[in-house]
Amino acid sequence: MNKNKKILITGSSGFIGFSLALNLLKKGHKILGFDSINDYYDINLKHSRNKILKKFKNFSFIRGELEDQKKLNKSVLKFKPQIIIHLAAQAGVRYSLDAPRKYLSSNIIGTFNIIEIAHKIKVKHLLIASSSSVYGANKQSAFKETDKTDTQLSIYAATKKSTESIAHSYSNIWKVPITMLRFFTVYGPWGRPDMALFKFTKGIIDNKKIDIYNKGKMYRDFTYIDDIIDGIKGLINKAPNSKQFNKFKNDSLSSVAPFRVLNIGNTRKVYLLDFIDALEKELGKKAIRNYMPMQKGDVKMTLSDTTLLKKLTGYNPKTNFRLGIKNFLKWYLSYYKSQIKK
Repeated sequence: MNKNKKILITGSSGFIGFSLALNLLKKGHKILGFDSINDYYDINLKHSRNKILKKFKNFSFIRGELEDQKKLNKSVLKFKPQIIIHLAAQAGVRYSLDAPRKYLSSNIIGTFNIIEIAHKIKVKHLLIASSSSVYGANKQSAFKETDKTDTQLSIYAATKKSTESIAHSYSNIWKVPITMLRFFTVYGPWGRPDMALFKFTKGIIDNKKIDIYNKGKMYRDFTYIDDIIDGIKGLINKAPNSKQFNKFKNDSLSSVAPFRVLNIGNTRKVYLLDFIDALEKELGKKAIRNYMPMQKGDVKMTLSDTTLLKKLTGYNPKTNFRLGIKNFLKWYLSYYKSQIKK
């Protein structure tokens, strides 16, 4: 990727957004971060991430909500990015059961505002975060981008699928080059406190019960943050072009628009109980396990097929879950050292 690109990253104080921004800043790119820093989880963690980014002269930051179209447009028109990477969203499958309207507002209205401004300034490439949860009740052993996605099981998943449809229609009408990124369970240093690894770690250290849904009989395509970042970076200069339709077998490229959907995952499914065993081994401490029934809106298995991403970028995830857990714990124990009782 050429140096000195101007890139807008929404959700820059979030887990993936921060990690991507940090990587690109070190490469010399000029980054505008946009984030609401809401209180869905610990805002101190978000401020800590932001503080690191603000050390870079090539980083600027706007705090605001995507639904605030006036503020968003003013910020983007002033910065004039060549690339927009839209990672901001109201995250979390389980929270969407309690606060569905927040997901409609942030994920659908917010994303629509980003797509509109991307069209207005004629960006070279708009990349938008989607989710593996759009596959819903699909029964395939490994999810391909060309599989049907008609059976979402949560409001969160439904909003992500909705943004894919809206993005495709906009791409068709205005020829905006858009890539949708279907992330599979992301984990690693600076991760989200609402995610399994974070909650399990805190529970074990604090001698508290950890809730294990479906009695642990679940599989997840746990994908380490560095592999996710490699996947995104490889796509920045790979804007979809509808003239290349049928170039690759099983390509998700639209026949009518410069629009493509891509999985970014580890391509391996991990049994949840094996994941917990590995965490216990690294901590040298057993968890107090609270086996729970299946949670509404959840799925029993996720597994990515990243063949298309590999053809386009050479993508090759390198981090197995045991090393990923080890790296996460090294960060966690350092970051929270003052809060951990001896």
